[in-house]
Amino acid sequence: MVTRSKDWWALGGFGLLSYGVAALGALATTGNVDGWYASAGKPGFTPPNWLFGPVWTVLYGLIAVAGWVVWRRRDRGGLALWGVQLGLNLIWTPMFFAWRWLWPAFVVIVLLDVAVAATIVRGRRVVGWLLAPYLGWILFASALNAGVAALN
Repeated sequence: MVTRSKDWWALGGFGLLSYGVAALGALATTGNVDGWYASAGKPGFTPPNWLFGPVWTVLYGLIAVAGWVVWRRRDRGGLALWGVQLGLNLIWTPMFFAWRWLWPAFVVIVLLDVAVAATIVRGRRVVGWLLAPYLGWILFASALNAGVAALN
């Protein structure tokens, strides 16, 4: 598969989309991580807050590249799944952190788990390798979400 100039522009576009979602998520967490979340009951397996930023920075890059790979394959269904997972990712953060809708956020993150798994299955090997760390992290985040919801 030959990479053309427009392919690199498309990769940049997928990066802008992914990191745009990251930036909007950061707006929803600002003030809330050190606010209500700091004093909220959390499960014992909750990682330190400083870990989330670096992990998500890497994951959003992988999400962008996976979307670009799906786009290069001209897989419209796969691209739709990729968009659904990104949209669910976008809505989960304000639901959990800003609005404190802990159980509704849990429903959204479970749907996100399913959407990412479906994107992996449809995308096959390369997309699977790119999105596997993301799926692992959001499955862990699903457990954290349920734990925080149950304790608060």
